[in-house]
Amino acid sequence: MSNKDTIFALASGAGRAAIAVLRLSGQLTAKLVVSFCGALPSPRTAALITFRHPKSGETLDRGLLLWFPAPASFTGEDCAEFHVHGSSAIMAAFFEALGSFAGVRPAEPGEFTRRAFVNGKLDLAQVEGLADLIEAETEAQRRQAMRQMEGELGAKVLTWRATLLEAAALLEADIDFADEADTPNFSQSRIEALLRPLLESLGGELLAGRAAELVRDGLTVVIAGPPNAGKSSLLNVLAHRDIAIVSPIAGTTRDAIEVRLDVGGLPLTLVDTAGLRDSADPIEQIGIWRAQERLISADLVLWLTEVGHPVAPPDEVAGLATWWPILTKADLSVAPRAETALCISAATGENLDTLLNWLETFAKGRAGEGHVGVLTRARHRQACEAAAAALDHILSCPTAPVEFIAEDVRLALRALERLVGRVDVEDVLGEIFSRFCIGK
Repeated sequence: MSNKDTIFALASGAGRAAIAVLRLSGQLTAKLVVSFCGALPSPRTAALITFRHPKSGETLDRGLLLWFPAPASFTGEDCAEFHVHGSSAIMAAFFEALGSFAGVRPAEPGEFTRRAFVNGKLDLAQVEGLADLIEAETEAQRRQAMRQMEGELGAKVLTWRATLLEAAALLEADIDFADEADTPNFSQSRIEALLRPLLESLGGELLAGRAAELVRDGLTVVIAGPPNAGKSSLLNVLAHRDIAIVSPIAGTTRDAIEVRLDVGGLPLTLVDTAGLRDSADPIEQIGIWRAQERLISADLVLWLTEVGHPVAPPDEVAGLATWWPILTKADLSVAPRAETALCISAATGENLDTLLNWLETFAKGRAGEGHVGVLTRARHRQACEAAAAALDHILSCPTAPVEFIAEDVRLALRALERLVGRVDVEDVLGEIFSRFCIGK
C-alpha cells in the first residue's frame, strides 16, 4: 500500500440505492476525471456529466461530478466525487474501469481520513471524533463527537501547549544563557504561576472525562435474579422486540443477551443473564458463571424477584455499589407490596415508565448534565494523566534543580503532543483506522 497511489471507494452504503457516491483521492484524480468526463469542471461546483468508459467510450451513467483540487479538499490531495445511480452493475463497471489505470487502487478502510491526518487536515483527536460520529447511536454521542471533530480537544491542547512552551523557554534560557546579563534569573514563583492553573485545568478535564467516556461507551445495566423472575420478559418489553426466549421452564436463559437502548439520549446496554441458583446442569453452570462475571463490571444491577416470592440478593449483588430491588409480575399477585422496591409488570406495563425514568436519571447523573469534558477515550485520559503527573512533580518539588524541572516540562509537553498525534502515534493509528468503513 502506497500513499502515492490514487485511491477510490464507494462512500455511500453498499447495495442497491437511488444514489451512490464514488470517491477518488490522489495525484491521478484530475487525469481520471478527464478520462471519464472529458474535462475538469469548476472546483467545488456540482456539474451534470455523462460518464464514459475511458477506453471504450461507452456511456456508463449520467450523474453529478464534484471536483476538489488540492489542498482545499478533505484529504489535502486532489479529490473528486462521482454521484451516480446506485446499482451493483454500475458500481462494477466504474470499479473495473478505475482499476485498469496503473497507480490506481481501491482504498483501505479509513484511508481517506488517514491521508487527511497525514496531510495536516485533521489532528488525531479530530480523526477519533469523526470515527465516533460515524458510530454515534444517540443524540448525546452525536453532540460529543461533533465537538471532538470540530477540534475542541485540539484547541484546548494548543492552549495547554502554549503555556508549557512558555515555561520551557524560561527554563531553557536559564540553563543555556545564565551568564547573559539580559536573561532573567529562574523564578520558581513565575513557573508556578504558569503551571498551577494548567494543572488545575487538566484536573478538571480528567474529572469531566469520566463522564465523557460514559457518553461515548455507554452504561451497562445487568438484569439479574433467580430463574423465572421475569428477566427476559423485561428485556423484551424494554427493547420493543422479542430478543430473549421467555419460558416457564427454569434455566431457559443460558447466556448473557445484550440490547442497546437510547435512554434520554444516552447509550445504555441492557444485559439479560441466566437465573442465579445452584444447578447441576454444566451448560447452565456456564451461564450462571457468565452472569456473575457481568455483575462485576455492571454500572447498575436490577435485582428482579416476584412480588409474591421476594428473594434477597446473593452477596455478589448485595456487595455492589449500585443495585436496585425490582419486584416483577405485579399483575399476577395480590400480596402486599414492599415499599422499598419498585413493583412492575412486563405484561401490563405497570411502572415501566417509572423504571425508564429512573434509568434516565441514573444515566444522566453518571454522564453529567453540563460540561462532560473533551477526553472521550482512555487514550486521552492516559495522556492527560501523564502530563498532570509531570506538572504535579514540578509543583511538589520547588527546590528541584532547574534541569529536572525542564525535563518534567518536556515530559508534559510530549504527553499532550501525543494526544493530538504530533508524536508517537504509529501504535494507535492502525487500531483507529481499522474501525473506519471503506470510503471514509
